[in-house]
Amino acid sequence: MSLPSLILRYALFALLATVANLATQRAVLALDASARGFVLAVLAGTAAGLVLKYLLDKRWIFFDAATGARAHGTRFTRYTAMGLVTTAIFWGMETAAFRIWGTELAREAGAVLGLAIGYVVKFHLDRRFVFTGALAGARA
Repeated sequence: MSLPSLILRYALFALLATVANLATQRAVLALDASARGFVLAVLAGTAAGLVLKYLLDKRWIFFDAATGARAHGTRFTRYTAMGLVTTAIFWGMETAAFRIWGTELAREAGAVLGLAIGYVVKFHLDRRFVFTGALAGARA
């Protein structure tokens, strides 16, 4: 796969995961707009985006053909571990924007910026530590 195609595909998947994340957050916040609801929204949104992005990256970015519970478990565990740092970037940006400006628009803008930065970092971590045995289109 060409580098421009890889970048476009990765960006599209990041956008899909971002939309899933924010839609999940909105759904949770619609049920509970308290501080507790905010924490639950961030956690639920992160989980939704993480699972979607893992499935898309595994198949369409890194072309990982490994199957079975063990292979998925190992890779998903590594994928999640690599996401801890990038999740901190995302949560920090989202929370800071919300605490500074106190609006939903600011919260979502902070989330989008944090996710964008996090996804760039995550791509490099995943390529190096998660999908090492795959026929990674990322090595093109």
